[in-house]
Amino acid sequence: MGTGIKRQIYGYNDVVMMVKVKFEEGAIGVLHQHHHAQVTYVESGVFETTIDDCTKTLVKGDGFYAPPHKTHGVVCRAPGVLIDVFSPHRADFL
Repeated sequence: MGTGIKRQIYGYNDVVMMVKVKFEEGAIGVLHQHHHAQVTYVESGVFETTIDDCTKTLVKGDGFYAPPHKTHGVVCRAPGVLIDVFSPHRADFL
């Protein structure tokens, strides 16, 4: 995790995992990819979100889907929280 980011795992099994991620303004979830499907809900804040070569600004109530193996990341423009759901679970988070 980068500077200004804190993660809390809510629950998981072999098939699914839910994670709350708190971001300070300016924190960067660097561009990356993984074999997990990911659905993210913006609980609060403002995030510049990139999936492949498409960048959008998302605010409270928005969300996105990052398919497996697609490059994605976020830049926090106003402090906030993302709720991430992964399938299968992220063993690297444990």
